[in-house]
Parts: sequence; C-alpha cells; structure tokens
Amino acid sequence: MPETNPTPPRPAAGDTVHRINGVETTDPYAWLRTADWQTTLSDPSRIEDGIRRHLEAENAYLEHVLADVRELRETLKAELRGRMPEREAGVPAPDGDWDYYVRYQEGAQHPLWCRWPRRSAAAVELVGEDGFDGEQVLLDGNAAAAGQAFFRLGAAEHSPDHRYFAYAVDLNGSEYHRLKLLDTATGKTHDLGAAALQGDLVWANDSRTLVYTALDDNHRPSRVYRTDVAGRAHTLLYEEADPAFYLGVGKTESRALIVIAGSDHSDTTELRALDADRPDGTPHLLHARVPELDVQIATWRDRAILLTNADGARDYKIVEAPLGAPARANWTDLVAHRPGTLIKSFAVFDRYLVRLELADAQPRVVVRELASGAEHTVDPGQWGASGTGDPAYSLSLVPGDEFQTTTLRLVYSSPRTPRRTYDYDMATGSARLRKEQRVPSGHDPETYRVERRWVTSHDGADVPVTLLYKADAPPRAGRPLLLYGYGAYGMAVPASFSPDRLSLVNRGMVYAVAHVRGGSDRGYGWYLDGKLANKENTFRDFIAVADRLVADGAVSAGDIVANGRSAGGMLIGVIANWRPALWRAVVGEVPFVDVFNTMCDDSLPLTPPEWSEWGDPLHDSDATRRMLGYSPYDNVRPQAYPNVLATAGIADPRVTYWEPAKWVARLRAHQTGPGEILLHTNMSAGHAGSAGRFARLDEVALVQAFMLKVAGLAGG
Repeated sequence: MPETNPTPPRPAAGDTVHRINGVETTDPYAWLRTADWQTTLSDPSRIEDGIRRHLEAENAYLEHVLADVRELRETLKAELRGRMPEREAGVPAPDGDWDYYVRYQEGAQHPLWCRWPRRSAAAVELVGEDGFDGEQVLLDGNAAAAGQAFFRLGAAEHSPDHRYFAYAVDLNGSEYHRLKLLDTATGKTHDLGAAALQGDLVWANDSRTLVYTALDDNHRPSRVYRTDVAGRAHTLLYEEADPAFYLGVGKTESRALIVIAGSDHSDTTELRALDADRPDGTPHLLHARVPELDVQIATWRDRAILLTNADGARDYKIVEAPLGAPARANWTDLVAHRPGTLIKSFAVFDRYLVRLELADAQPRVVVRELASGAEHTVDPGQWGASGTGDPAYSLSLVPGDEFQTTTLRLVYSSPRTPRRTYDYDMATGSARLRKEQRVPSGHDPETYRVERRWVTSHDGADVPVTLLYKADAPPRAGRPLLLYGYGAYGMAVPASFSPDRLSLVNRGMVYAVAHVRGGSDRGYGWYLDGKLANKENTFRDFIAVADRLVADGAVSAGDIVANGRSAGGMLIGVIANWRPALWRAVVGEVPFVDVFNTMCDDSLPLTPPEWSEWGDPLHDSDATRRMLGYSPYDNVRPQAYPNVLATAGIADPRVTYWEPAKWVARLRAHQTGPGEILLHTNMSAGHAGSAGRFARLDEVALVQAFMLKVAGLAGG
C-alpha cells in the first residue's frame, strides 16, 4: 500500500482575486493550477514539485483515513474481478470475408484485436476460447502496453480491402493519440508520424487513404487531415477557426461519403463531405452552420437521409433530399416530429432505416422499410429474454460494418439483468441471442428488484427515478441509499446492468438513479430545461428526489450517499453546499467543481465550446451572476459538510486535476463538522482512470470501500 500520512494536508491559501464583469471573486488555491497545463498533459512527470508533493500528501492522507478498510478494498477487488470472465471475446462483427472481434486472455489487462475467416450462422461461440483455427491477431494490446504507464486505443479500423489495420493510441491518459498502422501482408506495424490526434479515423474506399482529426495547442479538435498508408504526407483538408466548434470525422453506412462534422453545444452543426471513392478531392460544403440547427446525415442510393431539429422539431425528425441537392429547401419529412419522443440516433441499411427513440426514460427501436414506408417496433419481450418485464431497462444499437444486410445488432439489459446481445432480422422480426454477459462468480436476477418511481420537482416537473435493491433488502428508513445523478449535455442515463454495483447492493445498500433535467431522459426539452439559465433545475431535481425518498420512508435524511462523475460532479458539489445535512457522504469522481474559474479561462480545452452549455461569464454579466450563484468551489462556506471523496486524474484534459484539488482544499478549510474530506489523484491516468480492465478495479474498490465505510456497511 502507498505510504500514509495521519495529518490532513493544509495547503497555503493565497490571495488571488479575479475581476470579471465588475465582480470580484477570491481563488485562494489558484496556485494548484499548473502554469503549463499543455506540458503536464503531454508529460505528467513535469508538473511542478510543490503541486506534486501536495497531491501525493492528499493520497497519503486518504490511505491513512481508509486504513481500516484496506482488507475490504482487497475483498471488493476480488469480488469485482470475480464477476469478470478471465477469458472472453466479443460477438464477431462481420465484414466481407472476415469476422472482426476483440478477446481477452486469462489474466490480461488489455484485449487482442482479432479477425478470422467468416463462418456460417452456426459458427462456434467465441466466449471462453483461447484461440481459433485461422485467427489473425491484428494487435496484442498487452504487448503494445508493455513498459507503458498507460495504454488505450481511441479508434481502430480495418481498411475496406482488409489489408491494413489502423489505430490511434493514447499512452498517458491525456487523450493525445498517435496514428499507427499494421500491414497484414508484411506483418509490420508503422508509426504514420501523426501525433496529437483526437482519436477518430476513417478509411477511404481505396484502402490507401486515411482521414483523421488533430488537436491544436489547446487540445481542441480543430483540423482534419488526409494521409496515405506510408504516412508520406499529411494534407490539411479543413481547419476550424471558431474555438467553440469541435470537429470529427465519420463515414456514412453506405460508404459513399466521408463526413467532416463540426458542432457546438448550442445544437449548431456544419457538414462537409469528401467522396469516399475520390479521397484526393476537396471536401465540399453539405450544410452550412445555422445557429441552433442540428443536422446529421446518412445516404441511401441517390438520397440523403437527415436527422434534424429543423422547423421546431425539438425532439428531432428525419427528412430526405436528393443527395446531389441536400439543401434545406429540398427536404421532405420521412419520420415526422412527435413532441416528447426523442429520436436519439439512426442507422441506414440498403433496405431499412432504423431509429432509436427515447420517451419517459424508456428506449425503443423502430425499423422502417425504406421502399414501402412500413414500420414495426422491436419488442425484446417477444424473444423470451429474462428481465424484459422490468419497469426500467436499456436497449441500444450496435453499429456494424455491413450495409447490405437484414441483420441489426441490439443489446438489451436492465439494472438486474446482464447484457444480452442479439442479431435481429429486420425482414422476419426474429432474433438470435449471440451472447449473454457472464458473471462467473454467479448472479441470479430474481434475487433483485427494479423499480421506476416518479418525483415531482420544485416546479411541477416529474422526475423519473430508477431503483435497484435486493429483494430481501427493500428501501426503508435506516437503510443506506446511494443516489446517482448526471444531468448535462443531453446525455440520458440508461437503466442498464453494471456488475460493479452488486458489491454495494449485496451488502444492503439501495442503488438509485435520479434522471434529472440536463439529460434527455424525457426528451430534448428535458435537456434544455437543465442548461444555461435553467441549470439550477438539475440541482433542484436531485434534491427533490432525495427529499421525496425520505418523505416516503425509503431512506432517512443523512443516510444518502450522493454520487456523480465529471459534469455530474458539479451536481454533487452544488447539493453539498445547499443541503449538507441531507447526505451521509458525497462522492465526486473527476468532478467539474471549479465551474466559474474554468469558464473564465478560455485557454482550456473545453471552455469556449462549453459556453453554450453553461454560459460565458467573460462576456455575459448575466452568466457571471448565474454561475457564481452555484459554482461549487466559489460557494464553499463554513458549515458542517458531510463526508467527501473526490477523485482526479493528473493527465485529465476534460476536468483538470486542480479542480477537485482546489475544491477539497477549500472544503477542508471551511469544514465545521466531523466529516472527512478526501482526495485521490491517479498520478498516471486521465479522465477515464486506469486503462487496464483489472487496474481500474483499484479505483472502483477505493470508491466503494469509502461508501461502505461511511454507510456503516464496511463489515458486511
């Protein structure tokens, strides 16, 4: 175990004052922000010594406070690992003459990216196998990670002719990627000389040309390049001048177009396209940016199929237009807008259009035959899948490589039901179970219960709440409850299965998710009602859920552990300031808590792009006032805070390490109660934590041991 320190760090408080729009704010721990964050992201070992010593002292103090649950942490890691198959392979994704998949070897941290000659529909199941006749290993992640402190792929794509395998790799957790290429004909891997990539890449149809997105000096994806398989030249195809616009590259399912998409958080998009058969050309403008007009494109024969919020379609509609003239004037509705039913995503095949919808926090998949317009809704209950009667569940589309197919891959799960992967025949309506998530240590869904409740918030909005608990340990006063929330970027929280949660639930804790505004769980309006001037609805929804659970006798005030990650950490920071006595503890994982200072620092990667999400305090006095009203770090004050755990990643480009570090320092300086204030910084990872499938369990076990300790369940 790391060295422990019995003394809580008390960093010196400086006298930094910020003056924005006539408002003065104090930032006593501003010195924890590294002076050269770009260098720190690229090489975390170069962080200033004083900052490093402080972060290490925080880690040591955490180990001291949690010394009595060291054994529990080891037990939890063993439990968590016991629910993961040591040897496992994904369901093969067919493309032409090959099946592509990833698999894990026993004890391995990283997967193998593999392929084998395509088999018949009766092909043997891959799960648990060690290797296969004719298998080709395209990349051994364990060999590639050897000697590296961190290893994760951002993207991996085979060429259309199957000769090349290109991938973008991050070696320090900062999400700076390098572009590499395997030539399967020679067995040699080449570095193509492109660094600081976003991690997305697309092949042209000639199987010799790659298109990718590169990051600028402020870690923003602002340039798109083209190169060849030898990496001889990297030609700039497009550069975005607006720092609030992020670029990305993709390819339509029909393989007709390579699409360069730019977007911001105000639903404004701009699309450029490159003919995938003529990649040496110049991208042409498909759709020019119009404020708050979002457009996503697919192609079908000579038609463009577009998902858009045009004409007041807040929950989106699907239109079509001639591919040669896709201007808005030529759009015709294909799937009309239906208020309250959000079209989350869509996919186009040579005969079918598929859309994933979300209404009242429940997903559904609809298949449309393009020639006739006939539609049907996919019903997993018809397949006899266990758990399909649960009042809350998850259903998702899995993208594939083939356009001319009637097979649609779907994944179903519920909070108590492990993931089931199906191949659904869009022509016949039949489904074949391809894989069921295995829990080697054992799991019986019937010993758990799933509930969907509704809570009326402060303004009359009805907030969905999903609960998971043991059948013999239902919610009640005196039983601890974990309440999770996110509420940002229009991201819905799916009611899906997570084996990690079972370590908490099996010990008697109730696990609950508040589907608060800021997400899109109840349609796009649910998102709009939780951003910018409406941001406080996110926090008030969460508190309303907690208060109602207490009023209903599902938990006692002071027995709730509140949990959120990243932007959800902002939620956690706010509710800790507003209602500290309601919580037993708050856990912010890589929490976005220094909101005002970050949104005033336009050099940081996410600041200009996210002004349309939170507001622009540099240029808008209303945003300054509004943001200072809830920014967690700026609103810490002397009071009895609950127990607090914050986590950070030294190479995190999304929520920089100094946000949780500053927050913890300020909380500890103002704590008037007995609650512990703890910080854990991963000194060799970024926003997503450790990359290895087993290495990440150290962090999961740490967080869960803290939760169980404060909840009085550490001995269970």
